[in-house]
Amino acid sequence: MKARLGIAPIAWWNDDLEELSDDVSLEECLSQAREAGFTGMETGRRFPMDASVLGPILDTYGIKVCGGWFSGRLLDGDIEQEKDRIAAQMSLFKATGAPCIVYGETARTIQGDRHAPLATRPRLDEDQIKKYARKLTAFGEWCSEQGMPISYHHHMAAPIESEEDVDLLMKHSGEGLPLLYDAGHMAFAGGDVLRVIDRHHRRISHVHTKDVRQDVIDRLDRTKESFLDAVVKGAFTVPGDGSLDFETIVKRLASYGYEGWFVVEAEQDPKPNPPLEMAKIGHTELLRVMAAAGYTVVA
Repeated sequence: MKARLGIAPIAWWNDDLEELSDDVSLEECLSQAREAGFTGMETGRRFPMDASVLGPILDTYGIKVCGGWFSGRLLDGDIEQEKDRIAAQMSLFKATGAPCIVYGETARTIQGDRHAPLATRPRLDEDQIKKYARKLTAFGEWCSEQGMPISYHHHMAAPIESEEDVDLLMKHSGEGLPLLYDAGHMAFAGGDVLRVIDRHHRRISHVHTKDVRQDVIDRLDRTKESFLDAVVKGAFTVPGDGSLDFETIVKRLASYGYEGWFVVEAEQDPKPNPPLEMAKIGHTELLRVMAAAGYTVVA
């Protein structure tokens, strides 16, 4: 089985909380990611959205686009409007050979609001998730027909956060809605990271290898502290520096035949957590667990 290793620029600069950002350029970010051993990077706010501009920059550093966030609004929005909103990103991703667009729901979310405690995140009942899932399925099918599939990102402080939320979304959506699996977000939400793989492996099309510092999470007061407060305190980190057993997680994915990108996406304060150093730790750990799981890492 083959795997590709990527990383997200959120280790260098944070799109939701700009104070958690290094002052490195896009070029320096790509250079450091390549030095650490990664061959892919997801997009972020310092990426040009013109393939004729971005392509040569990526080629210089031997990096491919391995995904990137889209702030979806389908929960309260209209499918036709979302088609218009995603068009430019879809065009860029097709031109750069990206595997998928990461769909993150931002309607009603509190993930970017530092004044909103974790306990106040939006909650949907099964009927609401059923209606939402139907729209997502139709949108996902359309995106795939255009040649650029989406992968749905369950996320802390968002409408689909918990293991139960993911179960219901998968239950009521069709195969046209692939799932992005993020062990860090699922662990933070209190879910069983292996059981989610067992239940939904057929729908997993993209993997974020985000680790957590469980001691930080355990000390949070969710009635007072926000998702961004948790990030600032260091709730997330790279594989090899946190609490999750990524060897077991990756072996479980391998047992179901998952092949594709494994992307380190760990938002942290870059000052106490130097991005290049953390990227090297994450890459070294991923190489170890990929070998243990029987993957060949594509360089």
